[in-house]
Amino acid sequence: MNLGIVGQAIGLFAVTNIDDILILSLFFAQAAGHHGAARRIVLGQYLGFAAILAVAVAAAFGATFLPEEAIPYLGLLPLGLGLKAAWHAWQSRGNEDDEQEVTEGAPRALEVAAVTFANGGDNIGVYVPVFATAGVGGMSVYAVVFLVLVAVWCFAGRFFATRPVIAKALSRWGHILFPLVLIALGVLILVEGGAFGL
Repeated sequence: MNLGIVGQAIGLFAVTNIDDILILSLFFAQAAGHHGAARRIVLGQYLGFAAILAVAVAAAFGATFLPEEAIPYLGLLPLGLGLKAAWHAWQSRGNEDDEQEVTEGAPRALEVAAVTFANGGDNIGVYVPVFATAGVGGMSVYAVVFLVLVAVWCFAGRFFATRPVIAKALSRWGHILFPLVLIALGVLILVEGGAFGL
């Protein structure tokens, strides 16, 4: 295995996915007290990132499943999920019963996958030329390194969400911070991509 390509893959993944650590931390904080929720988050992260890889690899071979002008509209996914989370937070405001919050707050694998895919939609544009010039062998190395790093990112997100100071802050403010981050992410993707003529 070419160590140069491995190093490039690590750097490329880190640069294009640094914001995912915050989002994963919020998901893991939201999952606290839910049996099996951490597995669903990891599964969702892998599903979303596998979809990003599949689209990027296909585009590197000349297939276009997702027209470039459609990528900004992926911002509607986190925006919708953020509005849904905000609505749940609004409905349960003033409710001191933690059990109700725990029942409503469990992240689902497909929600995590949707946020991951939408947040990584712009990564596709970066990955395609790199994959196209790397050839099949190099592309395989990139894919393997990326998939290993998804696990590292999940571990980092869970690590941050379980640190006492961070966990306390997220448990107190996470119900507000989580929808705000998703809504901001959705709006950012829409605006930066020029969706709806923005």
